[in-house]
Amino acid sequence: MIKIKDLHFTYPGAQQATLNGVNLEIQQGEFVAIIGNNGSGKSTLCKTLNGLIPNFIVGDGSGRVEYNGEDLWNMPIGKIAKRIGYVYQDFENQIVCPTVLEDAAFSCLNYGFEDYMEKGIDALNLCDLLAKKDDYIWQLSGGQLHLLALAGALALAPDVLILDEPIAQLDPAHAKQMYDILKDLNEKHGKTIIVIEHHSEYIADYCQTAILLHEGRVLWKKDARAALRECQQLIDCHIYPPQITVAAQLLQDQKTGVKSAVLPTTFSEGKVFFQAMDSLVQADVIHTHNDVEKEIAVELTDITVQYRSVKGDPKTLFDNFNLNIFKGDKIALIGSNGAGKTTLMKLLVGLLKPKRGKIKMNGVDVTSYRAEQLASHISLVYQNPEQMLIKESVRADIEFAMKERKVANYQEQAQELIALFDLEAIAENDGRLLSGGQMRRASLAIGIALEPPILLLDEPTANLDIATRQEIIRTLELLKDKIETVIIATHDMQLVCEFATRILVLSSGEVICDGSREFVFSNQAVRKQAGIEPPAIYQMAEQLGGCAYTVNEFVQAFQKEQCV
Repeated sequence: MIKIKDLHFTYPGAQQATLNGVNLEIQQGEFVAIIGNNGSGKSTLCKTLNGLIPNFIVGDGSGRVEYNGEDLWNMPIGKIAKRIGYVYQDFENQIVCPTVLEDAAFSCLNYGFEDYMEKGIDALNLCDLLAKKDDYIWQLSGGQLHLLALAGALALAPDVLILDEPIAQLDPAHAKQMYDILKDLNEKHGKTIIVIEHHSEYIADYCQTAILLHEGRVLWKKDARAALRECQQLIDCHIYPPQITVAAQLLQDQKTGVKSAVLPTTFSEGKVFFQAMDSLVQADVIHTHNDVEKEIAVELTDITVQYRSVKGDPKTLFDNFNLNIFKGDKIALIGSNGAGKTTLMKLLVGLLKPKRGKIKMNGVDVTSYRAEQLASHISLVYQNPEQMLIKESVRADIEFAMKERKVANYQEQAQELIALFDLEAIAENDGRLLSGGQMRRASLAIGIALEPPILLLDEPTANLDIATRQEIIRTLELLKDKIETVIIATHDMQLVCEFATRILVLSSGEVICDGSREFVFSNQAVRKQAGIEPPAIYQMAEQLGGCAYTVNEFVQAFQKEQCV
């Protein structure tokens, strides 16, 4: 169905090719995951399938891309769109109409279909959004907006659907909903599904095959579960295998009795595999609250936030909300999409003002302060790092805030940040043209340029491969001497367990749980209400009657059992 032959592509001014001799076939009805490190060419490859390359993105390209025997690169873009639908990583840019049904039907209206509304309704029904058809798009949650972007692509009834990082910004409940819908489209409606995905657990549960891309080449295409068992090769390519698979590999390397066992990739396989070994040691679960007396950095008192609504009453998100943030806190802010995480961060940096209540920093009432007045006290690194890249080079972006505030020796300080964040090789490049991981490092450097005592990070590890994610975590450790307090809003529960000393669980604008990882994840009612799931390795340990928050803790628990 899709056949790629000796495909090369180089972006203008690039030192090396992004695609370097890709040969690949994808059959009708496959559900395939494309995996690879940041910069391996995943998104570029998919853009050669939907006509963006070479019709809108210029560069040096050669080779052949076929769809059912026709040359895609010589096919009109309008014809491609009816055959191959695409949902971008920045999917919100695909949503262009004010109401849900109008947006879903927009592409069909553009093609002049008389039944464009009916086609929009059919697409919404397939994406479980029909009940929202008359809503305005700003009334939808992040997960629903992502599904609306999918419905817009689906309305033209393409045979192939490509989704770039479909769950990167979604909570576990919405992520599962997205993949359940994709599975339904694949199995019941015969759609060929291609996803670019970093979350290997979802690949194991939903995908049929996996394609490994590295340095612009296809290393292999394999059955999805067999692919995920290639632990060392995936790690060498900076890709996370499932935590369960990694733990099994480590234990298998240590225990000679199970060398021939097939590595598990799912919970059901994991339970069989690990039960064949020694039982897992039950760790002591400490139920603690973060009630040690500390100096207050930020105090929110009786905060009420309302959003205007085009129809109906204003939406109240926070109602008499109270929270203390202490100096030295390393906070993970978790909860489902729409729980209030981003709203809280906007309140703290002055981008949003409460209708009622007070915000104090170090005892000073800053409720009425403008964002620029707070910039030297608190900084927000946005979920989409490209929003922080506005100048002609990374260096200019890092220098900008210091230069505007006439900071002495701002150029020297910028150079120190460039070195700290390993940006020397790209310091003179336009930041908006960098890879996702490079943009995140650059946005972090911009965020701490004024050395604010409080740093806020919105989804800092979204869309990142294992190497870049580890770089971000290492960087946060390096910042301990520069930044007193860090708050991270995230769906990445591995990051939560590795980084946070305090976890705040938000649900419908309320903090429903506040404490350590042991306190939060052991509370089943909180997990259900907030729609959160602890890391896969924690859930595996839980099923085995133990307790572990990281792969290393899980493996060590087995080692302890051997010593008993």
